[in-house]
Amino acid sequence: MSTEVTMDNTEICKALFEAFETGDEERARSLCSPQLQAWQNNNPPMGLDGLLGLSKTILGVVKDFRYEEAKRSATATGFVEEHRVRGTLPDGSNLDLAVCVVADVEHGQVVDLREYLDTAAVSGLIAALS
Repeated sequence: MSTEVTMDNTEICKALFEAFETGDEERARSLCSPQLQAWQNNNPPMGLDGLLGLSKTILGVVKDFRYEEAKRSATATGFVEEHRVRGTLPDGSNLDLAVCVVADVEHGQVVDLREYLDTAAVSGLIAALS
């Protein structure tokens, strides 16, 4: 299934993060190129399957996972979204990450996704995923 051609880049952005938040892998796949490359804080890239696997793992670990305070803008080549990632970690502590995502969109699908987040604030999530 491909995305609707009538979606602009901010609508693609919104739909993609809604798919990640709800664990809708089929919808996320429809919004991304099969050749998607995703980076987190300039670490080695992961493909679409790796990104969806990470998302599924996080949803399984973080209770009440959600994106809040989203601010999104279209760019000439895609979109930028700033948001808070919130939820409850297995130890009962709160997850609250400030994240910025920059993406390139071609033919209605995300082809590159670059995520930047506070590495100190993500330490609790990293521990929970270990």
